[in-house]
Amino acid sequence: MNFELIKDLLDEKYRQYNTPEFIKSDPIQIPHTFTAREDIEISGFLAATIAWGNRKMIVNNAHKMMDIMGNRPYDFVMNFSADIAADMPPFVHRTFQNADFQYCVASLQNIYRNHGGLKNVFESAFRKHGNIRETLIDFRKIFFECNYPLRTTKHIADVQKGAAGKRLNMYLMWMCRNDKRGVHFGIWDIPTSALMLPLDTHTASTGRKLGLITRKQNDWKTVEEITAALREFDANDPVKYDFALFGLGIFDKF
Repeated sequence: MNFELIKDLLDEKYRQYNTPEFIKSDPIQIPHTFTAREDIEISGFLAATIAWGNRKMIVNNAHKMMDIMGNRPYDFVMNFSADIAADMPPFVHRTFQNADFQYCVASLQNIYRNHGGLKNVFESAFRKHGNIRETLIDFRKIFFECNYPLRTTKHIADVQKGAAGKRLNMYLMWMCRNDKRGVHFGIWDIPTSALMLPLDTHTASTGRKLGLITRKQNDWKTVEEITAALREFDANDPVKYDFALFGLGIFDKF
C-alpha cells in the first residue's frame, strides 16, 4: 500500500471512529462523568492505569473505583488518610489490587498538595524537556516519591527501561488532545504534535500490516517509530490515528 492509500484509509477510519459513540465502550467514559478539571484528571488517570485486558471489565472496575471514592475523586484524594484506607472495600482489577489503588490515591494526594496537581506536573516536565519520554520519566519519579509498595511500580510504565508506556500515553492523549469532536478533553497545555501513540497489541498489529512498523518488539523504540510514521500523515496531530489503528484492529478485524 502506498503513502496516499494508507493516509486515505487512516483518515477515513479516524473520521469513522473519532466520535462520541466511541465513548460508550471505552474507559474514557469514566472521566466524561465529571465536569471539574481535577475530577477529570484523577478519574482519567485511575481509569487509564487499569486499562489493560477486557474493555468491559476495565470500564466496570473503573466505575467501582469511582464508587469507592464516592464519585468525588478529588475530594477523596485530598481527604485520604490511614483511617479511610482501613475502611476501604476490597478492590481488584487483575493484578492491580487494594495496595496499588491506595498507593495511587496517596501519591495523587502528594502531587496535588506539593506539586500543584497532575496538570502542573506534566506541563512543567514538558516545558523543561520538550519531549514526552522525559516528561514521563519525570512524572514517574514524582509519583514514587512516597513510601511505595514495590508491587505498584509495575503498574506505572518505566519508559526509561524501554516500556512502551501505552496507558500513560493514552492518558496524555485524553487530557491534551481536543479536536472539538467530544471525545478527548484538551484541558492540558501540551502540544498534540509532541504526543506519542498509545501502542498496544491492536495498534501494533495494524501498524505492522500497514508497514508503519519494522520492529518486532512493542517497546518505546517502536512507539517512536510508528509515531514518526504517523507524523508524515499529520505532523500536528499524529496520535489522532490511534482511533484508526485501534478501530481497524478491534472493530474491522483488519
